[in-house]
Amino acid sequence: MTKDNIMKLTDGLFHKVFDEIALQYPEIEANHMIIDIGPARMASRPTDFDVVVTPNLYGDILSDVAAEVAGSIGLAGSSNIGHDCAMFEAVHGSAPDIAGRDIANPSGMLLSAVMMLVHLGRARPATEIHNAWLCALEDGLHTADIYRDGVSRQKLGTRAFAEAVIDRLGQRPKQITAVEYPEGKPESLVRPDTRIPPQVPARKTLVGVDVFLNWDTATRDANELGAALEQLAGPEFQLALITNRGVKVYPNGNPQTLRTDHWRCRFPMIDTGYGNRAISRLLMRIADAGLDAVKTENLYEFDGVRGYSRAQGE
Repeated sequence: MTKDNIMKLTDGLFHKVFDEIALQYPEIEANHMIIDIGPARMASRPTDFDVVVTPNLYGDILSDVAAEVAGSIGLAGSSNIGHDCAMFEAVHGSAPDIAGRDIANPSGMLLSAVMMLVHLGRARPATEIHNAWLCALEDGLHTADIYRDGVSRQKLGTRAFAEAVIDRLGQRPKQITAVEYPEGKPESLVRPDTRIPPQVPARKTLVGVDVFLNWDTATRDANELGAALEQLAGPEFQLALITNRGVKVYPNGNPQTLRTDHWRCRFPMIDTGYGNRAISRLLMRIADAGLDAVKTENLYEFDGVRGYSRAQGE
């Protein structure tokens, strides 16, 4: 899931790499979905999904949606597996508002530990702990977040629920499908085919700069600002446009657009031979004119392909 219909470079790159990796695993069905509809489908038809691959921000949101669909965010464990190490934790953060009250659901931490045991090749204890946890749920012993009248038999606190799981070690659930983790060696952190092959560095060319100004006048007239920057742009740059809140306000902006004191001013370079020092000279001219440049973002092309997003209206 991505937003590459709008975030064409960042999410677009993520989608491109996903498609490249998918070709290496033709036995696995791969689909793409825009992130807008993804959470809606996950909430209404969760069984349509198996594994969701997505950038971090969307994953933070989707993992909580998925956990709540499954019953509670307190049930969800997670693994973070890298090239050199692995970490296992419950997906939820800390909950200081309920700290020390013996009401938190320990299942997320418990299942994270089960995932860690599987990763370490300890299939037997992972199987026993997971099945004991399923037995406790099957017996209607539930913490407050998943307790339901008419379904649950007893509401337990954190410690009592943990004790209930311990008491059921060695048992297997009768109605819920039991788990059986296969015996195996500890998982390797790096598969040979996941190594990134050497790549020829792209030719990187500076083609301009975005200068962000803090400019606040009584009128916030974009035409006034644009006229001043047109004079300051040369000889190395030209002023292409000014945006405010992501909307083009100069040239030919809509006077109805609400404008704040934060302006993004795009200066394409007239000749790429001017180099980085031209940016310093531009900033000095802007400063000498009494304008406040709060930050800059250089604009580059890589092998002739722009590495930055087009501005709205550009």
